[in-house]
Amino acid sequence: MSPVLSGRIKQFLKRLIVVGFSCALGATALAYAGDYAVFRYRVAANRQPFGQITITSYDAVAQKSGKTVFLFNPPEAQTCVNALFPRAGYVPCWYLQRHTEQRTNI
Repeated sequence: MSPVLSGRIKQFLKRLIVVGFSCALGATALAYAGDYAVFRYRVAANRQPFGQITITSYDAVAQKSGKTVFLFNPPEAQTCVNALFPRAGYVPCWYLQRHTEQRTNI
């Protein structure tokens, strides 16, 4: 393989990586902006921008003996947002539905 051809291949691969990264970044920014617009519309029109999911939380207390004691709290409703990304300080409902058990290490 000649040095000229090797240089062209490296240049092509660098350009391909930069274009791929730019496209991924642009798609993420577009999704974030669209999600924000839909959320603001739902808030303004009062079309259920927030939801509630029942969460079970428990505390894991490490003992000196190396054992762990679990203290379970009663289930409680937690407010979430109906969006793809976190909004207004709340976790998205799609994420909270998949993580209904929350552990706190003490």
